[in-house]
Amino acid sequence: MKEFITYIVKNIVDHPDQVKVEAIQGHNTMIIEVKVAKNDTGKVIGRQGKTIQAIRALVVAVASRAGIRVTLEVLEADALTTAHSTV
Repeated sequence: MKEFITYIVKNIVDHPDQVKVEAIQGHNTMIIEVKVAKNDTGKVIGRQGKTIQAIRALVVAVASRAGIRVTLEVLEADALTTAHSTV
């Protein structure tokens, strides 16, 4: 799952070398933190959240096969501002 999200996000952003994805596994849940450069946060979220919704849809499809619930958090690498999305 971590590699899948890393691949998607790196192909969206302008600074793929600054993308970091961390996964925290629970019993039937997984928290995935995606850290991107400050300028790339908008690209990952998209207009009216369309891009992050599309990423969420892909993650839901993959996660449902494994029977887990995924929380996806988009973080700016150099700031404390956080955009949360729960799947």
